[in-house]
Amino acid sequence: MEPRDHDDGPHHHPTAGPLRRPSGPPPGPARPAFWRSPLRGPWLTSVFGLVLLVGIPVLFVTGLLSYAAYNPDLAPGNDQTPGKGWLGFYLFSWPTSPYWLYRLTQGIHVTLGVVLIPVLLAKLWSVIPKLFSWPPLRSPSHALERLSLLLLVGGALFEFATGVLNIQLHYIFPGSFYTLHFYGAWVFIGAFLVHIAFRVPVMAKALRSRRLRTPAARTTSEPADSTGLVTPHPAPVTTSRRGALGLVGAGSLGLLLVTAGQSIGGSLRRTALLAPRGQEPGRGPNGFQINKTAASVGIRARDIGPDWRLVVRGNGRETSCTRAQLLALPQHTAALPIACVEGWSTDDQHWSGVRLTDLAALVGLRHGPPGVFVESVQRAGAFRSTHLRDNQVRDARSLLALRVNGADLSPDHGYPARIIVPANPGVHNTKWVTRLTFGDTA
Repeated sequence: MEPRDHDDGPHHHPTAGPLRRPSGPPPGPARPAFWRSPLRGPWLTSVFGLVLLVGIPVLFVTGLLSYAAYNPDLAPGNDQTPGKGWLGFYLFSWPTSPYWLYRLTQGIHVTLGVVLIPVLLAKLWSVIPKLFSWPPLRSPSHALERLSLLLLVGGALFEFATGVLNIQLHYIFPGSFYTLHFYGAWVFIGAFLVHIAFRVPVMAKALRSRRLRTPAARTTSEPADSTGLVTPHPAPVTTSRRGALGLVGAGSLGLLLVTAGQSIGGSLRRTALLAPRGQEPGRGPNGFQINKTAASVGIRARDIGPDWRLVVRGNGRETSCTRAQLLALPQHTAALPIACVEGWSTDDQHWSGVRLTDLAALVGLRHGPPGVFVESVQRAGAFRSTHLRDNQVRDARSLLALRVNGADLSPDHGYPARIIVPANPGVHNTKWVTRLTFGDTA
């Protein structure tokens, strides 16, 4: 008998079946048992969410006010976010009263943003299992939900990160901070509104389900539900939910103590350990905060020396004044702070100089002067010029300041002359002014 060739035809094994894909998630964070904290669950997530539900709208509104304070619709030179279109629907003429308005709104914006960082991180920690849910995309509707979650989490991290970097004057991101932060805020708030529209009922139900006073010894995992936040295999309890909230609250309180002083001022300014402009920079009449020095923007001694002149234009006329001639004009005083987008501000400084209305009168614009285009001898860096609205020009406290606190301006504070306008962002109080053109909004 001839041997059978076993390579003829396929092999048949009665116990073999078709290959099947694993039905469960792959090993790692996609498996619910990977996340073992017994504290995770709808209740704790909802508490963090409630804090953010209150805080983030305040952040967004004060951010919009900060943008409006720059009068971006007045002229292209004031706007660092070209092409905003309908996103600028709310813009209005920024007022000059109360004079501390920008100091208040920007101080709240920056301080609250820093204080909410521990809450944001805790909220992300509480929902991190959802970021690894399996399968990643179950349906078109689930894909949309995942996209909104990506925009929400990514937008939050982007806005907080760029905000902190701006506070620290550390511009490592590509492009303008103003543009990136502005558009990022709109993307984030859109995703935030969609998220809360679906999650508020769930949050309200979860908050009613548990009391805060449970000690660690009696802390257990929440009952499993459809949120997917509760671990099926909890680790031993080491702290209560009350302890976790206390830890996050202590972190926020600590950041408040080392940040708020830069905006509040007075004796609390010494506590602003994390603010690069929070501490007192020195003593004397010019001993208050400076954002950019004369040297940092290339101001040369001859630019602000005896040959310096202020040129005033408008109404088809032009005149030129030396500093001595400006000092010979009627001098007025105003007690105003300097407040900057980074959140720091000074106490009220006592400025003296010539009213902008009096300078407009030099070129025949005595009654109802228009807005003014302000130019500096500064050659490098942003905000070398600015446009001020007519309401800013007409305020009696708006000055071309020549002195501060009884002394001549120092070069770093804008000698020989600088703008000071109530409720104006610091960068629009232009230093080293060389030209004023009334009626120019180009």
